[in-house]
Amino acid sequence: MKRLLVGLAAVLLLAPTLAAAGTPLPQLKIENPGSCIAPVPEMRRNHMEMLKHTRDRTLRQGIRGEKASLNECINCHASKTTGSVLGPGGFCQECHAYAAVKPDCWDCHQPKAGNHQAVGVKP
Repeated sequence: MKRLLVGLAAVLLLAPTLAAAGTPLPQLKIENPGSCIAPVPEMRRNHMEMLKHTRDRTLRQGIRGEKASLNECINCHASKTTGSVLGPGGFCQECHAYAAVKPDCWDCHQPKAGNHQAVGVKP
């Protein structure tokens, strides 16, 4: 019984380490390095809120050219090879796949730099 308890305790203590080792972090390449509009930790936590506020002000009030812009994100983070933030190794796709989150940005917007025409069914 003592061996079973010691073994169970060892598994419970090692579980977080084993789980972390089995999930590789996304490998992101910043194509146009420089300074973003906010520090990296803030961008990781809040980019979706920044973009939602910009989207709402653009759509409802006609305000364009705000600090947080999907076009500016794409211009800095699109792959120089594919011109896109999507696809294997794509900046947005790698993180969203890791986080198991499906963004709806591409329902209306092009994921490629310099091509800002709407593509989805939503105007």
